[in-house]
Amino acid sequence: MTGPGKAIGVLGGGQLGRMFAQAAQGLGYRVHVYEQSGPSPAGAVADRETVAAFDDLASLEAFARSVDVVTYEFENIPAGPLEAIAPLVELHPAPSILGICQDRWREKAWLRANGFPHAGYVEALDGDIAPAVEQLGLPCVVKTADFGYDGKGQMRISTLDELARAAAIFRGRRCVVEQWVDFEKEISVICARTQAGESRAFPTAENLHSSHILDVSIVPARVPPGVEARAQDLAVRIAERLGVVGLVAVEMFLTPGGKLLVNELAPRPHNSGHWTLDACETSQFEQHVRAVCGLPLGRCTRKSPVVMVNILGDVWMRPGGQVREPDWGVILSEPRARLHLYGKPEARPGRKMGHFTVQGGDLEETLALALELKSRLAGAISG
Repeated sequence: MTGPGKAIGVLGGGQLGRMFAQAAQGLGYRVHVYEQSGPSPAGAVADRETVAAFDDLASLEAFARSVDVVTYEFENIPAGPLEAIAPLVELHPAPSILGICQDRWREKAWLRANGFPHAGYVEALDGDIAPAVEQLGLPCVVKTADFGYDGKGQMRISTLDELARAAAIFRGRRCVVEQWVDFEKEISVICARTQAGESRAFPTAENLHSSHILDVSIVPARVPPGVEARAQDLAVRIAERLGVVGLVAVEMFLTPGGKLLVNELAPRPHNSGHWTLDACETSQFEQHVRAVCGLPLGRCTRKSPVVMVNILGDVWMRPGGQVREPDWGVILSEPRARLHLYGKPEARPGRKMGHFTVQGGDLEETLALALELKSRLAGAISG
């Protein structure tokens, strides 16, 4: 066990690292962030920050020697540097798990080999997607095998003209072509697991996306109780089969026939779990700390219905190219809302700048209020 008072290293300095650092410090840990470009949102609240490239082995080894355990806030970290520091410090989750989850080829193959339900897919080498599309049929989705998130590196193909465009766009890239799923809902479950094998799953979130970026998470998910139970069981079984120490977020499609299909895995805190900061007995970030440090896991009981809304940089953008600070009073004047900003210095369209949550007794009324606040914030600017 890595007890409170020790130092935790975090690879990556974004908002997930920031909220993780705050949770770790609340439990009495010191936090050292390693980020390629700084100062970073996580570095701003950490006890220490190293700004250096991931292939700067001298800096990375010094970082590893300064802490008692290392974890990650995102999975797109090159394997070589991780192998270099693995003999020096505990790494959770294991680099092999990142290797699976950061590459869609390996992730889909792992799901298939371990018998977990997923959409049909075909691998496409060097962007030669036409044979895969012919095998799967239209519509389908083409995704780059690596470095994809928030909809980056993917494209839906419904027509032969779109196929021609996609073939040009993805030429030379390793790709996965997936069968299109006519889903009823997108849901996710975050599961924590310790090295001792204790596992706990958070309540299922229902996720609404806009332009492939998570827009709203609704908890409890509006699904039948049996679906909730099956989704949580699926996430726990995946965490156990992976042998993850830390968190794994399991994104799933729910089909009209009630079938669950795993879409993607993320071995870290997840955007769809931000609601836990305000409406759960243990936040996903505190649970991550507990898991990687070998502490007992906290309870995952939801306190109330809750809706989480992402705040993107688009809210800052005004006609004519002006960038104006939003009027945060829209959120702060509502007693049932909680505002979380990530400390990023520059707002850009599509960039996650923060989120807010709304809690209430009735889920549909809570959702309506959250969407009203979202709309009002988009039109409000500070004086």
